[in-house]
Amino acid sequence: SICQPVAEALHQQVEQERLLNQVTSQIRQSQELPLILTTAVERVRHFLEVDRLVIYQFDFPYTSSPTALEPTPAAATELGWGCITYEAKASDAISSVLNVIEQEECLTHVPNSTHKYQRGSTVAVDDVDRTYNTHNCLLKLLHRHQVRAKLVAPIIVENNLWGLLIAHQCLEPRRWQDSEKNFLQAIAEHLAIAIYQAKLYAQVQQQNNTLEQRVIERTQALRDALKAAQAANLAKSEFLATMSHELRTPLTCVIGMAATLLRWCFGQDSSQRLPVEKQQRYLKTIQDNGQHLLELINDILDLSQVEAGKLVLTIRKFSLSKLANQLLSSLNEQAYQQQVTLQLDWRVPPERDCFYADQRRVKQILFNLLSNGIKFTPEGGKVILRVWREKHLVVFQVEDTGIGISQDQLPLLFQKFQQLETPYRRKYEGTGLGLALTKQLIELHRGKIEVESVVGEGSCFTVWLPTQPMATVTSGKALPKSNLTLKAQGTVALVENQEEIATLICEILTAAGYKVIWLIDASTAIKQIALLKPQTIIIDWQLPTREGYEMTQWLRQSSTTGGVKILALTIPTLPNLEQQEMMEVVDDYLYKPIEPMELLYRVMALVESYSAAL
Repeated sequence: SICQPVAEALHQQVEQERLLNQVTSQIRQSQELPLILTTAVERVRHFLEVDRLVIYQFDFPYTSSPTALEPTPAAATELGWGCITYEAKASDAISSVLNVIEQEECLTHVPNSTHKYQRGSTVAVDDVDRTYNTHNCLLKLLHRHQVRAKLVAPIIVENNLWGLLIAHQCLEPRRWQDSEKNFLQAIAEHLAIAIYQAKLYAQVQQQNNTLEQRVIERTQALRDALKAAQAANLAKSEFLATMSHELRTPLTCVIGMAATLLRWCFGQDSSQRLPVEKQQRYLKTIQDNGQHLLELINDILDLSQVEAGKLVLTIRKFSLSKLANQLLSSLNEQAYQQQVTLQLDWRVPPERDCFYADQRRVKQILFNLLSNGIKFTPEGGKVILRVWREKHLVVFQVEDTGIGISQDQLPLLFQKFQQLETPYRRKYEGTGLGLALTKQLIELHRGKIEVESVVGEGSCFTVWLPTQPMATVTSGKALPKSNLTLKAQGTVALVENQEEIATLICEILTAAGYKVIWLIDASTAIKQIALLKPQTIIIDWQLPTREGYEMTQWLRQSSTTGGVKILALTIPTLPNLEQQEMMEVVDDYLYKPIEPMELLYRVMALVESYSAAL
């Protein structure tokens, strides 16, 4: 009847809409693209009642110059093409075309074969024999895969040809209906949405994974920073505990003995005054403890200067043998008190005794190592200083028979504020700065230090220092060495606005036989110096408003004072530019706090140099 075709058409339309809704619903409910494509291929094949339905997938948009392809997915991918990635068959009698693609040489002779797909057009071939009767290559390829008719709908994602949705009729030709064409194209459009959605989901997942990884890394970094802060806080607490002990002990001694001297040396009753011998002993104790406090403070300042990159080396030529003997002489008393034998193993030939380096810093390095060796060596033990030369290097080795260091504690040895025992229960005194500063000073000389140790047997520290080129001198000026046994004589002008420092310098130089004139105001001192004509002028470089620099400039430019020798008193933290300005106009300089013997040596050398120039 007439109603029969109409009813069938309506039924088919309803089924198409139902299947489209199912595909759409699955796309909305699932993010698994392989599952969506596999299900869609199965259901569409069943609905269209075709022998085979496949998805051909490109790796990137089709170009006009494709490369020849091999029928394997790996080869196809490497060459920039794709392959059939999804397939549904009506029965096992239908051959599989999974992972097979069309070959270039078969496509080049088919007009507009791919350009239609790029424009979004659906291609329907009812009978391949009739349509491709002039294209033998393509026809053979289709026959080999049992294709008698095909319907192709492009899958376009973001205006790019992502792939093709292809229906194959394998056993006989088939006339494709417009409704079937429209349906397959609609399915392809929905699949394109699913593919785009999956792509966005993958990007979001990638971003989430990246963010999650960054969060993990950031969290770990924060944990590491927290641990470092906690370790630094612990080190600070231990350092403060150590310093409170190290400073309090000598300060208590100094204050106590000074109070005793004030009370019993200047009282009204002479019968209650302390004997001279005891006064001298008290004064010696005060001096020793004051020196110890100064060394502690200097260690802290030196380490801060090294770490800030502001400490410069004063390179001078000096005698290694004299340095070694001076060190042992200065440490003999400590070794005697500890009942430790201190020895020197000298292996340097006389012709190689001279060395170029910062003598003060080298002495500081060896003093720290030797004093540590004595401190950590029990009674009856031995500390040996060995010295030898290797090409341009000098090698110092300090070996002791002390308590030794365990292997797990060696990495802590050269760290700041680290001691091998907790400050609250430690047996040995110390701030934990000595070895840290020692290593920094060695590295500043471009040298290295190594340590070997066995618990209960002792330790051996070896230091390699290369000779320093004189071109690297950045502070200090080498002056002819004076003979300190000569009788000091001459006039010295001192420009200093701090009474305590001026009093100390005046007493040191006056006791040595110099006539010292103390001038407080730099602005009025210039005229007085021109009249007095001293051989040497000592100027505090930290005078207000750069008075020290301006005064020195005027003295150098004056015809009456141009030849006078100038010694500057400065600090290690002087900025590089100011230090360079100072070195251009002065003859020598000294760092505060002042060492009496060093001051005498410098002044005597300058006076001698002035006299020799006359």
